[in-house]
Amino acid sequence: MTLHPGHRVVVSELAESPLEAVERCMALEPMSPPDTSQLSPRDVVVAVESASVNWVDLLMTSGQYQHTARPPYCPGLEYAGRIVWKGAGVDAFEVGDAVLSDGLLTGPRSLGDYQRYGGFASYAVAPVEAVQRIPDGLTMDQAANLLGSYETAYHCLVTRGRVQAGETVLVHGASGSTGLAAVHVAKLLGATVIATGRSREKLAVVKAEGADHVVACGRPDGEPGVRAFRDDVKALTGGRGVDVVYDGVGGDVSLESLRCVRFGARLLVVGWASTPFVARGKGGRGAPNANLLPTNLIMMKGLDVLGCPTVISTVNDPTLRPPRLAAILAWARGGRLRPHVSRTYPLSEFKAAMRAKWSGEIVGAAALRP
Repeated sequence: MTLHPGHRVVVSELAESPLEAVERCMALEPMSPPDTSQLSPRDVVVAVESASVNWVDLLMTSGQYQHTARPPYCPGLEYAGRIVWKGAGVDAFEVGDAVLSDGLLTGPRSLGDYQRYGGFASYAVAPVEAVQRIPDGLTMDQAANLLGSYETAYHCLVTRGRVQAGETVLVHGASGSTGLAAVHVAKLLGATVIATGRSREKLAVVKAEGADHVVACGRPDGEPGVRAFRDDVKALTGGRGVDVVYDGVGGDVSLESLRCVRFGARLLVVGWASTPFVARGKGGRGAPNANLLPTNLIMMKGLDVLGCPTVISTVNDPTLRPPRLAAILAWARGGRLRPHVSRTYPLSEFKAAMRAKWSGEIVGAAALRP
């Protein structure tokens, strides 16, 4: 198969913030097809048809994610497409097969030589171990948004949170990609889900996607911060409070959550989207703006506060991953799990896509289409 020239997005240097990176440090450049004579017999070349627009991709452009890619690099943690070349040692796939990428084994979040092959490009190179067949029924856009969000939700809710059927889970940031994935996974586990967010319009979509109850937590005057939503949650739980909090938002939402739980509940710390600048920009690391939680409430309510870093946990204990992947792929193959992709963009509009992701405009997932 003849491979024709294409395009890719390149991050030329790390910025102080993701928005600065989008404006000043990222550009769409011509891309020559990969030189297959220089590839491993275990490699495949994928013509990318869809790439996830990921929150982590944004944080990586300013070096404020836990793992720093070395510029210049091509972003795009996860993608889906068709194999257009395979090495002589690849027996499991044929040219033309539709596959999705494993963002822990290839792309900018991976370690080693494949870090430079992100999905914001016409072509990506991956070792054969880093691609999976797309489950029947998933579109390319859904496949590109499958693993990262749902692995996060599974690790947090199952491995760390030990969610059981019949429990009640409070999911914050439920209209985001990992938040909506958490709604889906919690329902598959048999839990009752109370989902929060600032926009009633977005929460209507979350309700349609399976949440049992939705609570708007934004202040009615539109000011920063959140309103007190404890009474809403307590009313929905008969005064008892929730068993588990899935918190990818942080800040004021975390504080109010501590008043919404039963004694002995589990608070899952998934992220801090409302306070993204915890670390210094330009890869400076450190945590000069660390979030704080009141230890008095934690103690008096007997809470388990559980950090849930999916990737770091998996690097430290690779045995966590096989059952997680098996469960997610089985749900997808069985038609029980479908990522909600609300927006798609051509690759030429990558800046608009990343701005929309950063500002919270996107419900669920979004995709770039090279």
